[in-house]
Amino acid sequence: MNIPRHHFTLLATAGTALALSLTACQSDAPTKSAPAATSSATGTATDDGQTSASGTTGSSDPARSTASKSSTDHSDSGGSAGSTGEQATATTRGCTARDVTVTAATQGGAPHTHLVLTARNTSGHSCRLAGAPHIQFLESHKQDVPVVAKSKPAAPVVLTAGAPAYALVKLSDGGVDEDNEPVSAFSVMLEGDSKVIAVTAPGSGGIAVDPAKALTGYWTPELRNGADDF
Repeated sequence: MNIPRHHFTLLATAGTALALSLTACQSDAPTKSAPAATSSATGTATDDGQTSASGTTGSSDPARSTASKSSTDHSDSGGSAGSTGEQATATTRGCTARDVTVTAATQGGAPHTHLVLTARNTSGHSCRLAGAPHIQFLESHKQDVPVVAKSKPAAPVVLTAGAPAYALVKLSDGGVDEDNEPVSAFSVMLEGDSKVIAVTAPGSGGIAVDPAKALTGYWTPELRNGADDF
């Protein structure tokens, strides 16, 4: 049977079109399945072993899942840091008279109504300096100088090796009619320690103290405006 040449041309053209159509269909299949595979992988990596339901949620919105995880990690880190700080403070032993050197200096000009006590850690290790100094200026007045409550720091004072702490001490009101007595040396005791520290008063003539007006602040890492004004 003789088939005209133009029929062969039409059949070849139709065959080519069919092949191109099949090729296009095959190339579309992997392209459509690729996002599903990517989504699943993203969910697994983001959720760190969570349930498949959580994985589906995370893969549908990777940005939200990543932000949520970042927020969780940040809060956990902050909590851990806070706990570590509390444990370090709780386990640091209290400062004793053997750990610190206490010195005194006048604050401000005449009539020198205030002293600044400095307790410097000379022990070579950290210690916690609690409370306020227990001060007695005169043998005739055995009671400790009263403590000003508003000067109490918010957190315990932990002194690293070589670090200082300060306490402001009021000696008198500076009036000429006060019952001031001269003091060349006085005693200081630390919270929780029974050993007496002898402190030399500043100045060649010592200091003038009115026992009825004397006050002391708590130990603090620095002298703070307002809280230590008394």
